Formats: sequence, C-alpha cells, structure tokens
Amino acid sequence: MVSNSVKENRTVENIEHIFKAAKQHGFEVFISPHYYYPTDYGWNFAGTVERMMLESREFDRKGALSLDGFLRSGADWLDRYKPFIEDGKTIVVSPHKAYGPQSNDLVLQLRKRNISKVILLGMLANICVEAHLRDLIEQGFEVLIVKDATAAPQHPDLGDGYKAALINFGYLANAVLSTNEAVKAMA
Repeated sequence: MVSNSVKENRTVENIEHIFKAAKQHGFEVFISPHYYYPTDYGWNFAGTVERMMLESREFDRKGALSLDGFLRSGADWLDRYKPFIEDGKTIVVSPHKAYGPQSNDLVLQLRKRNISKVILLGMLANICVEAHLRDLIEQGFEVLIVKDATAAPQHPDLGDGYKAALINFGYLANAVLSTNEAVKAMA
C-alpha cells in the first residue's frame, strides 16, 4: 500500500539526504522506532492499520531485551541508514506502539537536551508522522515537516493517506518543506 508513494516521493533517498545534512551540520538525530513484542499480541483491540501491522508481523521483535532476529527483520534499519543510526550519536528512543510518541520517551529525550524545534520525517505520513506532529505541537515544540521524506498508504477504499497528510501538515506544522528546502535551511 505504500510502495507507490515511496517511489513518487523518493522517500528512501530523501531520508538519507536529511540524515547526511543533519550529521554534517551537527543536528542531533532521534529515531522513534515502531516495534511489537510477543506480549503485544495479547491486546484485545486495535485500529485498522494496527491490525494490519500486527497481522503482517512487520515490526516484530522477540522482546524488549533481545535483539535476536532483529537483523533483516521489518524492525531493522535499512542498510543505507545504518551508518547514520549506528554512529554512537543517534538517539534511538523506546518504541512507540500505536502511532505517536505518547508511549515512548521521545519528548523526555528532547526536553533533556533543551531541544524545542524538531524536523520531522519518516513513515507513515498520515499515521505515525502526523501523530508525532500532533503530540509534539501539543507538548510545545516547533515542528517542521519534510514532506517528501515521508510516504503513506494508498488504499482503494480508505483513500490516499499521503494527500490527507499533506493537508493536515499544512494546517498543523510550523513549516512544511521539501527535502532540498530543509537541507538548505539546515545549512
């Protein structure tokens, strides 16, 4: 459901471009991963996309204290991102479980570093990115969205999540820029 949006936006390449610029210009980088542990399969209810992710087991990890099976799983990083994420400087916060950072320590990590402005990108635009945007704004952060360093599902019945996200980004974010515009602003 996401592949066309990823290709159209050049999401994978644009995320890498933002990683490079962030590291080059001394920005702190935070990753808010999405993992499911075996205990999460005991949930009694889930939203539409949560059910899809749980059924596909795409973000499965064997447990919070284990990296067994992490490499090459849907929860692993793309190889091209590993040099940026595994550099000993990137902050990988605890996983979010539904969509937003309310269930992880992203806000704590940002506040402990006196960060008040966030450049936000990643998957999925209309779900996790938008949920992070909404919570960060409610928590008092200024948030810039990199609109082509994200993508969203396109579903015949549910609609185009990317178009929906762009509309909401425009209404909610402090700024919405392309990758090239964001990289220029970071310099």
